[in-house]
Amino acid sequence: MTTDTMTIRNIDRPVSRIALGTWAIGGWMWGGPDDDNAIRTIHRALDEGINFIDTAPVYGFGHSEEVIGRALEGGKREKVVLATKLGLAWTDDEKVYRDSRPERVRKEVEDSLRRLKTDVLDLEQVHWPDGKTPVEETAHALEELRKEGKIRAIGVSNFSVADMEAFASVAPLSTIQPPYNLFERVTAERDVLPFARKHDAVALAYGALCRGLLAGKMNSETRFPENDLRSSDPKFQPPAFARYLAAVEDLKKLAARHNRSILALAIRWVLDQGPTIALWGARKPQQIEGISEAFGWSLGEDDRKEIDAILKRHVPDPIQPDFMAPPQRD
Repeated sequence: MTTDTMTIRNIDRPVSRIALGTWAIGGWMWGGPDDDNAIRTIHRALDEGINFIDTAPVYGFGHSEEVIGRALEGGKREKVVLATKLGLAWTDDEKVYRDSRPERVRKEVEDSLRRLKTDVLDLEQVHWPDGKTPVEETAHALEELRKEGKIRAIGVSNFSVADMEAFASVAPLSTIQPPYNLFERVTAERDVLPFARKHDAVALAYGALCRGLLAGKMNSETRFPENDLRSSDPKFQPPAFARYLAAVEDLKKLAARHNRSILALAIRWVLDQGPTIALWGARKPQQIEGISEAFGWSLGEDDRKEIDAILKRHVPDPIQPDFMAPPQRD
């Protein structure tokens, strides 16, 4: 199939503008793992032309990386641009906290290389800023690893403009990863996208489907188990949930006029904001269905105005994803 592609600084091949997001594959906060389905999902994404996979150690406490390593055996690794992250540690009882000290940077890179069964990481990102470690120290440690050939490109996620500026003064920033979707726009549009344009970086939009809300399959009866992060996301609780579902219904009608699903509309909207890549989270092969619908078209100005009007009508005060921020270390 034909996919949109773009280049990322210091990565030697074009990447698909939809990347496979693998948080759910790790199982943690998504109801537990299902490895057989996860591997089939990864293979289905490759078959659909997706050559970019994004993961992180904290996704299942190493489990997502291990599953990806298994899925890419047998020559598949060479076809894939592989991105992971560092900077989050955890206790034995699975309490996550931020830690980007230089000594941990090197250890995390080595651990990810082992779990992913690869000699080099195409993209290593700092998952969350560590308020107790100077940004420049983390950047310097990553730049050393880049020069050693263990990583090709460097990115950050969930960083402020000030922290990104400090980081970029030490090491080249190829990517920035913010939460960004139709319902969660404020920080990305105010801070991240202007920085990316100015610094020749690419924005990797995580949560592009807003944790499944923009897949269009939820209704007022949808419930989430306690170990699913959506059980603590205020967007998925009353009374807010009903407002978001109403917006989704109107967005479905707009998408139908283009003979597209709302899922394709949501992804296309992210891609049209450029320089952007949308992370498509999936853990079952059938959740890859519809990727091709996001390519080969664009939203017009009237479409964008109508989308903004729908959001203003139903969700005038959108809830931002602050609930996901992990604490600083003690």
